[in-house]
Amino acid sequence: MTLLPVPKTAIIVVAAGSGTRLGAGAPKAFVGIDVHSILRHALDGVFAASPAQVIVVAPAGYEGEAEAELHAAAGDRRELGRVVTGGQTRQRSVAAGLTALWGDISTVLVHDAARALTPPAVIDAVSAAVTADAGVIPALPVVDTLKKVGRGSVVGAVDRSALAAAQTPQGFPRSLLENAYEAALASGVEYTDDAALFAAAGHEVRYIEGSARGFKITTAADLDRARYLLSASAAPPPRTSPGASPAGIGVRVGVGTDVHAFGGEGDLWLAGLEWPGEPALSGHSDGDAVAHAIVDALLGAAGLGDIGEHFGTSHPEFAGAHADVFLGRTRELLADAGFAIGNVSAQFQGNRPRFSARRAEAEQVLSQALGGAPVSITATTTDGLGFSGRGEGIAVTAVASVIARG
Repeated sequence: MTLLPVPKTAIIVVAAGSGTRLGAGAPKAFVGIDVHSILRHALDGVFAASPAQVIVVAPAGYEGEAEAELHAAAGDRRELGRVVTGGQTRQRSVAAGLTALWGDISTVLVHDAARALTPPAVIDAVSAAVTADAGVIPALPVVDTLKKVGRGSVVGAVDRSALAAAQTPQGFPRSLLENAYEAALASGVEYTDDAALFAAAGHEVRYIEGSARGFKITTAADLDRARYLLSASAAPPPRTSPGASPAGIGVRVGVGTDVHAFGGEGDLWLAGLEWPGEPALSGHSDGDAVAHAIVDALLGAAGLGDIGEHFGTSHPEFAGAHADVFLGRTRELLADAGFAIGNVSAQFQGNRPRFSARRAEAEQVLSQALGGAPVSITATTTDGLGFSGRGEGIAVTAVASVIARG
């Protein structure tokens, strides 16, 4: 038996949900992503982070399965783990987890098992950011165009710049969280997450940057996304020929194309820039064919599918989004799969807009969206040939390189 240092941090992993929207016929945490369950993947991330007491809150009747997953993930840290039975609501489940805390614990993280791919670095960052008087959550900017609606009509716009999408784990000083839970349970009010409950008790909640991999598995589409990310991460590195130079190791190249017809609403968006007075391109988002071709080239180079899979009409959150959103999300997908962006070159064919005067501006905007990777954009006409020569739309070809990080 290995004696481990007593940690000051505990992580309550909430796995007691029914998973009705997933439609898998079992509690969500016990549904398989690959050969392992959602709960097992969540626990793998938890135990890859800094040592902490780990409390799994399981549905009644599934305590044994939860303990097996806990021990498998914990390895030689199994002494740090415990399973408790959850309640009828998430709030009561977390309260059950709080009763199992060791006496030396001063910081408590509450983590949804459904956010199974949350990186260990995010868990550690949340824990490190908690203070004696403030809680911390990881969050991401909202990329959707948000609207107020009522009675079947859009009644107003919502400024998304002041909004963020909350993730877990959410971290808190123990004593304040326990007091906040005691007050919430006494009042009978159900809060949407622990941060809301903590704030309702009059305490400050701060935020740090979250991760795209911290998404919540709620629907079958979310489960498919998790499976895809895991399969992409497990793909073997590219082979290199004997004697290849170190600079060439792990370099992959992808090609992307995109075509959009004129006919969209508003002004033209192309190469990350708005072109007032130019006819807009039609499309699910802003029709920016340059940005979309770059996305396809990058995804193709990394073997991560194509733009339709990640940004198509089945992803309404990207409707109306501009290049910075598309390229920023693509950069996250590549980073999560272990790739860095090398460089990008794209050429579009069209009679308009006149591009040369804004070339440097476009390249700078696109490079910033890709984390500073070099971007080169050129433009050409087709001497009146084809649909682009007739002024019906724009065609783009992009080439990109990515580097597999060892």
